[in-house]
Formats: sequence, C-alpha cells, structure tokens
Amino acid sequence: MINNTEILETIRMIQDENLDIRTITMGISLLDCADSDIERSCQKVYEKICHRAERLVGTGEAIEKEYGIPIINKRLSVTPIALLCGISGGDPVRYAKAMDQAAKAVGVNFIGGYSALVQKGFAAGDRELIDSIPRALAETDVVCSSVNVGSTRAGINMDAVALMGDIVLQSAKLTADNCCFGAAKIVVFCNAVEDNPFMAGAFHGVGEGDCVLNVGVSGPGVVRAAIANAPDDYDLTQIANIIKKTAFKITRMGQLVGSEASRRLGIPFGIVDLSLAPTPAVGDSVAHILEEIGLESCGACGTTAALAMLNDAVKKGGVMASSRVGGLSGAFIPVSEDAGMIDAARCGALCIEKLEAMTAVCSVGLDMIVIPGDTPAEVIGGIIADEAAIGMINSKTTAVRVIPAIGHKEGEELEFGGLFGSGPVMKVSRYSPMKLIRRGGQIPAPIQSLKN
Repeated sequence: MINNTEILETIRMIQDENLDIRTITMGISLLDCADSDIERSCQKVYEKICHRAERLVGTGEAIEKEYGIPIINKRLSVTPIALLCGISGGDPVRYAKAMDQAAKAVGVNFIGGYSALVQKGFAAGDRELIDSIPRALAETDVVCSSVNVGSTRAGINMDAVALMGDIVLQSAKLTADNCCFGAAKIVVFCNAVEDNPFMAGAFHGVGEGDCVLNVGVSGPGVVRAAIANAPDDYDLTQIANIIKKTAFKITRMGQLVGSEASRRLGIPFGIVDLSLAPTPAVGDSVAHILEEIGLESCGACGTTAALAMLNDAVKKGGVMASSRVGGLSGAFIPVSEDAGMIDAARCGALCIEKLEAMTAVCSVGLDMIVIPGDTPAEVIGGIIADEAAIGMINSKTTAVRVIPAIGHKEGEELEFGGLFGSGPVMKVSRYSPMKLIRRGGQIPAPIQSLKN
C-alpha cells in the first residue's frame, strides 16, 4: 500500500529533482508487412504503424495529466527493416520515408528500427539497407537507425565495422547544415537487445510479440539528491544501499505507468528499462552522481569504480520493484546529453579513453560523443571495434554513437538543443588503425561463448 508520505516524496522528486518517465515506446512487428513488391510493403508498413499506434500519444498524455508524472517522449520501434528489404528488394529509403510519415501521422517523437543485424555476416537486404543509412537519415526527420556488428556468440564482423565507420562519416557530411545530426541518429551495437525503448538504438526484435509496450525511466537527479542528503561519514556500502532504495522507487513509478498504458492500449506490457538517462538540465546528470559519491570531477581516477557501484546498485534496486526489468538497464553516459559530462569534457577531466574504460561497467557505450570533422572513417571504425570488443568479451551490450563535427576542430562546440544538448569536440588519437580495419573478416567468438 502506498502511503501519503510516499506520494509526497514522489511529488517532490518530480518537481525538484527532474524525475520523469523518459519514454513509453511501442514495439510493432512488421513481419506481416513483408511483400515482394516494395510499394505494397511500404503501404502495409504505413498502415500497420498508424493503426497500432494511433492512440499511443493520447494515452500517454492522459496518464501524465491523471497521475502528474511527466512522460517526456512517446516513441515507436519496429522490426529491423533489413528483413523486409531482403524480401522486397528496391530502394530501402522508401521504407524510411514510410516510417517517417507514419510516425508523424501518429505524433510520436522518434521511430527506431531502420536497422540490420549483421554480427555474423550479411544476409539479403542487409548491405543495401546499411549503404542507404546516410541518405535515409538525411531525407527523414524522426527515423533512427542501428546496426549490430558483433555478439559474444558470433564474434565481430569486421567488414561491417569498416563499413559503419564510413556510414557514420557520410551521415554527418550529408547533415552538416543541421549540426551533423544524421550521425546522432545512428547506433552501432555489439550484443544488441530486442526490447530497448531508448533511441537511437531501439528496434523491435524478431523474438518479440506482434505489439508490446516498453517503458524507459529516468532519475539521475533523484539519485544525486538522495546521496547528497546522506551523512558525510557514510561508507560506500551505505551509499550503495541508498542508491538501491532510490532505484526501487523510480522503477516502481515506471511499472505503474507501463501497466496502465498497456491496459488502456490493449497490448501486452513488455519491460521497464531502469537506465538512469541524463539530460542537459542542471542536476539531472550521471556525472554529478559520481561526483556526489566522492570524485572531484567525473573522469578522475576512481570514476570507473564509482560507476560500477552505481550501475550495480541501480539494477539491484530495480529488480525488486518490477518482475519485468529489461532493455539496457543501468547508467547511461552520453556526453552531450549530460551536463556534468559536458563540463568534465570541457575542462579536460574526461577523455574518450576514460569513457571507453567506463563502458566496461555500465550501459551502454560511447554515446553522443562529438569528434573532429576530419576524423578518418577507419579511425571511427577503430572506435567501433574497440567498443564491440568490450561488449563481446564481457557478454554485455555496448554501443557507439559518435558525431563527426564537419568543419569543427578539437575544443570547439556543437550545439544540438533539447535533450541532445551540446558537445565539446573531443580529442581522438590520430594514429591510424587502417591496416587492421581493412583486413576485414571476422574476429572469432571468445571461448566464453561456448556455454552449452
């Protein structure tokens, strides 16, 4: 039973500590939209999305008003479009435009699933879709793309890694007049999950049902405030317990919203992703949590240890509040979307190498990092390969979302606005991995993949 004290506490979290539901994301299977004629297939895609999601935004807004809980984004994810391309052939960008039109018709913020899963090789439709990503993202507004290039069971497809280095760079160049925003809508994964509600990497996995409702919660400000209110003599065990209890409260709110939205929409409730998703707003920062734990600045020695504790405590608290925890679930560390990360990068306390170390203990990876616009494609491929290796060896999801800032150099700034924030252009090693990347082939799966 929820008592008055808990209700007042939740109200305070919303008003003073930036607590919100970051997204309700409806996943829609498009497998029944496959057709050998691409025009018919695109029409089926448009019609199914509009039919399934016609009440999503209205339902979210109604729940916001009734419960007083902000729901920042209403989003869609669909079956990886490469699967449909393999059947229909033709120009994959036509699917992107159908997705874009349908998403705008139902009023959602973003739609994910312009995706391909190529961890073990390219099937029909995969290469065509990947080649089309820069144009698709430049010619649409709310479509997001992802490509899975590796997994613990399959190893890393280095041909796909090399290709994605070039795709990211092309996407930035084609949207150079719009803050290179195309690259901000691409995520390159290792061990991608099928029920991720967060953009830009969301897609509706083939193992999912026909339609499902997933929830992504937030609340870095709430966790930071809880630690700030703890006595200075608390040890790290006690701090971890505070984080667990706070994560429990945050996740319970996500469970409430997800269950209610699912009931009203008449579709199954999927998962609550309890990731701490930061924003550029002051006080809503994962970096500030780490600093409250005891670091002078995020990026200092000890940052990885503090982040490991935070990530683990968040998960432990979340699983007590819901039997449907899934997605990515942990602490996100996107640079441009986190006020504390931005400050740490600006002052030189945080570098890409330290961020890479941090990704070994959190979710998900090198996220929203702005790099110099003249960074070669093979260097971007090397960044992707390094991050995929961390995911493959540690049996966890890792990802790369870097934005080559065309026309900008190290130390300058790229301003996105809104939840995407702004990012300082960070230093990247100029030593070339060209020979490694051009070798191609497959990095074999590690020995720990043999678990049967």
